[in-house]
Amino acid sequence: MLNSYYFLNGNKMRKNSSVTEFVILGFFNHPDTSFIYFVLFLCIYIITVLGNILIIIIINVDPSLHTPMYFFLRNLSFLDICYTSVILPKVLSNLLSENKAMSLAGCAVQMYFFLFFGVTECCLLASMAYDRYSAICKPLQYMTIMNKRVCIQLTGGSCICGTLVAVGHTTFIFTLPFCGYNVINHFFCEIQPVLKLVCGNTYWIEIQISVGAAFVLIMPFMLILVSYICIISTTLKIKSTEGKRRAFSTCSSHLIVVTLFYGTALIVYVRPKSSFSPDVNKLLSLFYSVVTPILNPIIYSLRNKEVKDALRKTGMKVFHPQK
Repeated sequence: MLNSYYFLNGNKMRKNSSVTEFVILGFFNHPDTSFIYFVLFLCIYIITVLGNILIIIIINVDPSLHTPMYFFLRNLSFLDICYTSVILPKVLSNLLSENKAMSLAGCAVQMYFFLFFGVTECCLLASMAYDRYSAICKPLQYMTIMNKRVCIQLTGGSCICGTLVAVGHTTFIFTLPFCGYNVINHFFCEIQPVLKLVCGNTYWIEIQISVGAAFVLIMPFMLILVSYICIISTTLKIKSTEGKRRAFSTCSSHLIVVTLFYGTALIVYVRPKSSFSPDVNKLLSLFYSVVTPILNPIIYSLRNKEVKDALRKTGMKVFHPQK
């Protein structure tokens, strides 16, 4: 343990030759409002979990949704549940508890799963874009291109990418020496705030991490961008207005989710160092780690006619079983 203590906003901050635990500073330092924020985040967590579980159930029970597009959507919903569960339970605990400490091992585990689910989701969103490209640009070969084996391979490949990045980054960061202040100015063990606690000059380490993160984010994003350029080009060649509308409607939900997820993630990881304050960084991280997972089921259920029809049919079976 560490011998000398410092205080920051009522939380203990330690400094010595080694660190065995971190203090998660979180969002708010006003005890009188903690319960309000606890209720807010608890509601967000419950809605996220229930909304995504509902999407998974609807896709499983409705045979009309047993297609490649909804196979990926079901996996996306599962990832969103896991992704949020890595972060929000600790946030909720910290809002009600005076003890905001997290062990070194606990921080490493949280970072690992945050990276695993985040990178897997990046790759899965790219797979979903390829699915939409195949459906619109190569409709006659669609079922051959996106057969069950290919869908499983794309999903498995996304998980492998997530595993490799999570293992690499987490191992690299947590083999570095921590000997400074042990307060993480964030609401979870995010890469950049943790790196600030590493001993010595971390400039080149941060450059390596940023380049790696940029590569992981930009490569799937470029695949998505190329897919949508081809989709838009093909759609504009469709003569009928109704045909164009239907083509765009099948992609609109996915495009909104990609914009929300990648927009904030790219701003956080692919930008000049210290261009935003820690509070702004927290807000951006909150958006892609907490807000996007709660919006995904809403976007797909409200903007997707097939999902709305499936919800209606399932509701009729549950509440009017004899009809």
